[in-house]
Amino acid sequence: MKGKTASEDVAAHISGQSNEPISRPAHSLTADEVAVELDTNQTQGLSADEAVQRLQKYGPNNLGQEKGVSAVAIFMQQIFNSMTLVLLLALAASFAIKAWIEGGVLGGMILLNIFIGFYQDLQAQRTIASLSSLNSPSARVVREGHSETVDAETLVPGDIVELKTGDVVPADARIIECVNLEADEAALTGESVPVRKDPALVFGGGGGADSDSESDDVGPGDRLNVVFSSTTITKGRGKAIVLATGMYTEIGAIAAALRAQGDTRKLNKDEFGKSSTKDYIFFALGKVWDVIGEFLGLNVGTPLQRKLSALFLIIFGIAVLCAIIVMAANEFSNRTDVIIYAITTAIGTLPVTLILVLTITMAAGTKVMVDRHVLVRNMRSLEALGGVTNICSDKTGTLTQGKMVARMAWMPGHGTYSLGITNEPYNPEIADLTFVPGLPKDMTDGDVGQSIKALEEEKAHAPLKNFLDVAQLANLATVKRAVSDEDGASWNVNGDPTEIAIQVFAARFGRSRDVKPSFDDAAWNQLVEFPFDSSIKKMSVLCRNKHSGDVMVLTKGAVERVLESCDKVAAADDTLIEGMSDKVRAQVIANMEAFARRGLRVLAFASRASPRAVTEDEVRLGSLKREEFEDDMVFRGLVGIYDPPRPETRPSVFKCHQAGIAVHMLTGDHPETARTIAIEVGILPSRMDLLRADIAKQIVMTAHEFDKLSDEEVDQLPQLPLVVARCAPSTKVRMIDALHRRGRYVAMTGDGVNDSPSLHRADVGIAMGLNGSDVAKSASDIVLSDDNFASILNAVEEGRRIFDNIQKFMLHVLAANVGFVTALLIGLAYKDSTGVSVFQMTPIEILFMLLVAGTFTETGLGFEGASPDILRRPPQSLKHGVFTPEFLLDLVVYGVLMAVCTICTFVTVMFGIWDGKFGENCNVEWGPTCEGVFRARSTCFIVLTWIFLVFAWVLCDARRSFFDGMIHDTRNWAHRLWRNPFLFWSIVGGILIIIPTLYIPTLNTYVFLHTGIDLEWTVVFAAFFFFVASCESWKWAKRVYLRRNNLMLRKGEELGEEDLEARVFDKFFLGEVEGGSKSEQ
Repeated sequence: MKGKTASEDVAAHISGQSNEPISRPAHSLTADEVAVELDTNQTQGLSADEAVQRLQKYGPNNLGQEKGVSAVAIFMQQIFNSMTLVLLLALAASFAIKAWIEGGVLGGMILLNIFIGFYQDLQAQRTIASLSSLNSPSARVVREGHSETVDAETLVPGDIVELKTGDVVPADARIIECVNLEADEAALTGESVPVRKDPALVFGGGGGADSDSESDDVGPGDRLNVVFSSTTITKGRGKAIVLATGMYTEIGAIAAALRAQGDTRKLNKDEFGKSSTKDYIFFALGKVWDVIGEFLGLNVGTPLQRKLSALFLIIFGIAVLCAIIVMAANEFSNRTDVIIYAITTAIGTLPVTLILVLTITMAAGTKVMVDRHVLVRNMRSLEALGGVTNICSDKTGTLTQGKMVARMAWMPGHGTYSLGITNEPYNPEIADLTFVPGLPKDMTDGDVGQSIKALEEEKAHAPLKNFLDVAQLANLATVKRAVSDEDGASWNVNGDPTEIAIQVFAARFGRSRDVKPSFDDAAWNQLVEFPFDSSIKKMSVLCRNKHSGDVMVLTKGAVERVLESCDKVAAADDTLIEGMSDKVRAQVIANMEAFARRGLRVLAFASRASPRAVTEDEVRLGSLKREEFEDDMVFRGLVGIYDPPRPETRPSVFKCHQAGIAVHMLTGDHPETARTIAIEVGILPSRMDLLRADIAKQIVMTAHEFDKLSDEEVDQLPQLPLVVARCAPSTKVRMIDALHRRGRYVAMTGDGVNDSPSLHRADVGIAMGLNGSDVAKSASDIVLSDDNFASILNAVEEGRRIFDNIQKFMLHVLAANVGFVTALLIGLAYKDSTGVSVFQMTPIEILFMLLVAGTFTETGLGFEGASPDILRRPPQSLKHGVFTPEFLLDLVVYGVLMAVCTICTFVTVMFGIWDGKFGENCNVEWGPTCEGVFRARSTCFIVLTWIFLVFAWVLCDARRSFFDGMIHDTRNWAHRLWRNPFLFWSIVGGILIIIPTLYIPTLNTYVFLHTGIDLEWTVVFAAFFFFVASCESWKWAKRVYLRRNNLMLRKGEELGEEDLEARVFDKFFLGEVEGGSKSEQ
């Protein structure tokens, strides 16, 4: 029997229900009721036969496969687009007039374009397909009373699964029983703190006495009796009944919603659901346009590809017009040479190498991206990255290391220990520890403290020893040196992230969970654990000393709750001060708040000797009551924990600000934690106290504060928040929409299933490769293989480099097209004795220059490295795309220069060196009257090819002089010239390879229709130097204009960190601020 896999069934599925709906959502039923509803046995599980039948009914437990693109479809896409079709028309025209050489060259170029494009697109599809994988490939399940490991895809509703620490949950399941079970649900809900599970709870007023809600409508993050597919068990163990699989899970619903989003044209309907005749006509015309546009490539592909398709159609129209002008100038003669001249002029208009070079550049760009930890899923993103104006980033694991560290610890009567920045938070042997004999509340950022030797501290200070006892023993995490590591530099850790941080802190002083304490002969056995309980927010252990038999109670937890259990505090000499006075409690709270202001999560430690003896039977039976032991305790101190920033994050944020990119932190953390990290990495200014009060309030918001504002109120904010704390998925989408309304171009990072809508909405969606869910990856445009914010900057830099290089080679080929088409059309005035226009350049010369010289140099331009100022200038305007005002102006200037050089060269040779007679039939054959024309043609060929080749070096930087540093730093200048060897040899080889075409008999006069030159070389060098000097003069004029208008930095000018902060934030320190998008940074 076929399962219900239709999209409408998935869309209608109710959250919390099974694949086939039961009486109520599983979180609103007891575990026993769910077992009855799903017809399963909690002890024995399903039988093998029943599991097979249900698998056939409900289908495999996966998220399905997105519809891929076949190899045939990819191949056809390379042919049926406007760029290739225009070249095919030129090919057909060449063969129609039996211009076999010209047609053969064009045919070879078309085939090369098609096959390279096909290979690149096919590789991209395979890369995307390789990202699809189920998060949990196997699962432990009870069937017929036996526990066995099965493929997670074979799980069905009613299966009993076993879960333990480290497991990825294979399906949505209702918990039957558990011990200390916690799950990291950040991938689904965005909540970074593990969620404690309780199978006894029932939500919605149904079933049990522990009903916790009156409604079935309970969000996934609040369903404490359910575990969800693709989340991770961080602590404990348990058993659960599978209630939903595949697309019917919570992440399946999100994946289905994403796939349902499309750009399909819809029929317009009125409020009554009816459409008028006009609506049907416009709908039909729209559909026809969609088909035509897709065929011509006008509405498919990347934005640049669509613009190029439109450009090719425009250029095709110009080419036809040029051909008509040629024919008209020769009275529409049907002579073969006239028709060839017309076709040559048309071909000269077409940028025939553009498709090939663009494809190679994109392919090379994706390869460089991979080397820089960025995997490109969507080729559109390569263009889009160069125009990104705002980056919205998560904090945990992207801006930070994703590893908790105990940053500060305070012991009453003793002082405060602080840990410096470390790149190896789990290595206890690397520690910059300092000590201040004072209170955290009295410390300032300038209090550096005294550097200490950690291994000697415990011997001298009893408060520290007692503090470390709690840190080490009231802790289930382990820290071990990697056995296989010969250098001893790597460490293995296991457990809850918070407990790992505390355990590592203890290990910095020589303590270890698994090794006998270094400076104490005592070794402890854990007797009982009183686990963390959300109602009392603390955990305790009872430990017995093997030697003395003494039993200690050690507790850690939320400060307020631990203080409630304490009635003593230790002094400096470890004598106990009876009674926790209000003054002492106030001091503890003040120190806690001081830690919190530094962005630290604060826990309190306490301990005491056991109030009575503990028997083995009590331990074995688990009959000890925690209330008896968690009382009359001695307060031992506070520890402050945080997730430290990656060392490369601050420099990367600085570079983003240099590049005109605003960075926003959208995190689920506490506002103070988020604020502290944002200041530390440079997202917020270091001088926050100088900000205007209204800006200080707006620049850091909670999701609740931001979401309660209407869109109109958001649009009136002088500055959108740079930090949003307690951020929900819907808040991220709202932030993107707000930025879009201000005309910004947004990159958004995400790793969880809950991030998929915002990744989909952003202009560039960036998923995490290490910790990201498959749903997030499938919604993204690029994937970071190292989950590092610095890699986003790498992607932006590479996107800008690719954008620059596309501009360079497009300007190179289009300026050449403008140059020699202008020259050819003006050259129509040169006519021989029969009244036929004389070619300044032959079809073979033009094709040789465009394809042989042009293809390699333009490919070399595609390989150009990033310019020095690539991250010191604003993002590219995606409104103009490649065709910026500067690009269009350069196109006209350089094209005219080429035309002037060509025309002047031809005129100088014909009328200055020769007699100005154009002979007869010189367009098709060598004759005694054609020597002057052939020599002039050779000179034009050399001049235009050489300036065309060297023009590539001119374009390596649109503004900087090619000769910059040639005299004062010759070595560096030569290195800059050589850093792109492909371009270097393309230019040098091109300059040399055309010389033999002038002097090899037959090749020169019968194929190229030109001949060797001698005195004409003076004209070649004169035209060549004139072109180079003119280009340099034009670039100098641009630099002067841009600097006078403060549109570029002066040579050698750099912005320091304070200067940059002033440029980014100073408008919020002083003066009035305009509202809306005008002031948005």
